[in-house]
Formats: sequence, structure tokens, C-alpha cells
Amino acid sequence: MATTIVNARVFDGSTSRDWTSVRFADGVITDCAAVSVAREGDEAIDAAGGTVLPGLIDAHVHLVPGALAQSLIFGVTTVLDMFSTPGLVAEAKQQAGSQLDVADVRSSGVGATAPGGHPSIMYAPFPTLTAADEADQFVADRVAEGSDYLKIFSGIGGLWPSLDSDTVAALVTAAHARGLLVVGHVSSKAGVEQVVSAGVDVLAHVPADAELDQALVGRIAEAGIAVGPTLATIENTLGEPGGAAVAADPRLAGLLGDGWARRLTSGAPGLGGRAMPPYSRAEDNVRRLADAGVTLLVGTDAPNPGTVFGASLHRELELLVRCGISPAQALAAATTEPARVFGLADRGRIAAGLRADVVLVSGDPLTDITATRCIERIWRSGTACDRRAFVASPAEAEQLAAFDAQVAKAVAAVRERRPGPVR
Repeated sequence: MATTIVNARVFDGSTSRDWTSVRFADGVITDCAAVSVAREGDEAIDAAGGTVLPGLIDAHVHLVPGALAQSLIFGVTTVLDMFSTPGLVAEAKQQAGSQLDVADVRSSGVGATAPGGHPSIMYAPFPTLTAADEADQFVADRVAEGSDYLKIFSGIGGLWPSLDSDTVAALVTAAHARGLLVVGHVSSKAGVEQVVSAGVDVLAHVPADAELDQALVGRIAEAGIAVGPTLATIENTLGEPGGAAVAADPRLAGLLGDGWARRLTSGAPGLGGRAMPPYSRAEDNVRRLADAGVTLLVGTDAPNPGTVFGASLHRELELLVRCGISPAQALAAATTEPARVFGLADRGRIAAGLRADVVLVSGDPLTDITATRCIERIWRSGTACDRRAFVASPAEAEQLAAFDAQVAKAVAAVRERRPGPVR
């Protein structure tokens, strides 16, 4: 059956349109107009002045069982995984390809890092490399495993073994030769400089250890490099109560379930009292990037401590607006821009001929970005989502607990290695 939404505002992924009606059938948007486009036999949905948005895209997650189901509950119709093992990726893709009650997924698979480098402590042994002449084979292996893009890890402020600049550059060259986008993981200004010089396409995270100076920001803008700041994770890591703010919002809390609400308020383990950079510096760096016209992408880095799939994306939107960008720009960073950057030409916008990944909210997020939390209905490929609190199966809960334990281990190791007194 076709569905037609009437009496709506419509944000098409870039701007507010004068349309009031959107129709979709067989998983595809067929009509958008300023008058009703309903046809006989359609299921008519009265938006009552609410806003139609493209399905949201979380441009930075890490897969665990249940990630795709929980993401969709909060309007996230596509997730971009930034490091998971091949078996888990294959399982997630199979699920997304056979079920419409979960989010769709793309993945980097295993990221490129040095032996013992980040994130080795969080995963079972996985392929690494030590020199530039290994880059071509490393990338070929990832392609064979089904990776959709390549992720490269820069060093974490010298705390871990890391790839040298020649190897990073060779990886970028090898990936681009195979048509792969390259994402560079950074956690320091030095890391940003390394991967920008190597020619990556996307920066994952924004550093808080130092100010991004005008020259570096200018290089990022001139090269057309997109940045996914992941402020929703950074704020928790640096001691801000962002997760608690999500858990306290009744527009989100009702669909979290008890275990996930507790997860949001548990905080990041192992950081207490150590000398850490101020979170405000991360927001300042995002502000500089935005002012320079750098493309921003919404990503949560879920399920790191203080975040959950889906719900934390709405916190990321709020944080980006707090950095000074407009609500329309923030929404584009969660729809049109990640679709464009990652080559997902069939989604990210409300337009005839595209996938019917559609979210209806009751408010106007162009005037109040937190209105994205007032979700009335969600459709993935034209199929309505039955929204109910996600309850992890025993197996899913066990794997998530194992992930949390590895995160805690990694954070504790950072605390031990980070120089400086407790203050």
C-alpha cells in the first residue's frame, strides 16, 4: 500500500520546502508537492503541522548485536560502522538486507593500525601492518572482506604504537586506487596534521588537546575533507554529563529501556581525576571548522560509554547547534551530507525517486533542533517502524557487556599512560 503524508512541513535534507505532502510507494518516494498528492487507496497520514525529514544517518558507530534495531527506533535509518570484525559486519549486513525493522549499514570493517596500536586492546587479534609496502595488500584484503571504505588510525598522542606517515599515505593511495573513501581517526592535533597531509577524505573525531589553528583549518577546508566530530562521545569522555542529559529527556527516555538508560548515566570509566583537556576546546575546534565552511557529519561513536544507538544522535545534533551552526545545517549533517560524502545516492534527501527513508516529528526542528526527538512515525524503505523500547536478548547483552569491558580496559590504559599529575 502507498502512504501519503499531508499537512506537513518538509525539510528535504538541505532546506525547508513549500511542500505540504509527500507520497511513497514500493519503498520509493513518488511525489512531493505543495498540495495533497494522496491517491485513492493510499494510507493518509495527517502530520498536523509536523515536519517530514529524511531518515537520519549516524556516520560513526561500532557494531554490536542490537545496534541496528535500536538505531531505527530513534529515526536513524542508516548507520556507518567505523570498525568491526568481518563476521560481525557480514551478520549485520545480512540482517539489514533481509529485514526492514532495522537500520541499513555500511562498514569499514577492520581499520588500519600498527601492531599494538589503537584499538587493539578493544578487539581480538586482527590484521595490522608495519610498513608502506604492506598497504596495497592490506587494502585488497579489506575489499575482499566487503569493506565499503577504509579507516586509518593515527597515533593517540604518542600513547600507543602507530603507523608512520609514509604508511598512512600509502594506505590512502591504495584505497583511492580501488575507489574507496578514506576515513582518518584522530585524537590529537598532530594526528589531524598527519592524515590531512596523507589526503584522507573524512576526519573521525575532533581533537581537544590543542587548538586547530587557522592554517590547518584552511587546509582541511581547501581539501574538501569532511569532519565527524563525535561530540556526544567526547563530552562524556572528558567528564561532561551528556549521557545523563539524554537519559533525562522524556522524549527519548521512554524508548530506552532500563539497561540503556543506566548506560547513559554510567560515564566513562577510568578517567577520574587525571589531567584531561577541557571539553570546551573540542566545541571551539568544531566552531572553527564550521566557520571555515568545512562539511560536518553527525556521528555518535556509539556504543562508547555515555552513548546509545539512535538516541545519542539527537544529542549530537544539539551539540553541533551549540557550536554555532544552524539547525538546518545540523540536519544536513545527519542526512544529505553523509549520504553525499559516502556515496549513498539513493537516500539522505526527500525527493521523488529516492528511498522512502522518512521520519515525521511533531515539532519544527528548524527552530528548535531538539524537536527531532518528538518522533511520531518512522519509515525505512517505505515500511513503518513499530516503535517500542529495545530489549537486548541475553546474547546481545553479553556481547555489549564484553564491549564495555574492553572499552574500560582501553580507557584505564590511557589513564595510566597519560603524563601529568592528577588535578
